Amino acid sequence: YFHMLAVDLMAHSLRTQTPADLRVGREMTIVVNKRNRPEPDVTVVRRDAVSEAGNETAFHAEDVVLAIEVVSPESEARDTHRKPQLYAEAGIRHFWRVEQGNGRRPIVYAYELDPVTAAYVPVGIFHDRLKLPAPFTIDIDLAAIDDM
Repeated sequence: YFHMLAVDLMAHSLRTQTPADLRVGREMTIVVNKRNRPEPDVTVVRRDAVSEAGNETAFHAEDVVLAIEVVSPESEARDTHRKPQLYAEAGIRHFWRVEQGNGRRPIVYAYELDPVTAAYVPVGIFHDRLKLPAPFTIDIDLAAIDDM
């Protein structure tokens, strides 16, 4: 239940703040290489990656601005280790990992790609409110999950 609510909170909050040149998607795979198409819970992509017909089955890594994984017990190893590694190797600049804190409250671990090392570096850990200047100005009330 937490996973569903956290995905809804992230997707809805980002849609209200995303600039016109970006789009928010849910549960769409990303082509990171010939053998891997991981599926983040929420993705922010460049608007031109979405056709008018809307018949995409995947996005290409170069179109992804932000990938978000909401960690579940059964996907913890993939969400915390393998998927971030794949996203970094593919050059996706921003990655968030969302975990369940006390009760239903999410904790968001935000990362940005270091272009020299091609690895993510932490930019913050957020408990009640997530405020970031990149990849665009973001302000999400994480406590709003209590009312969902």
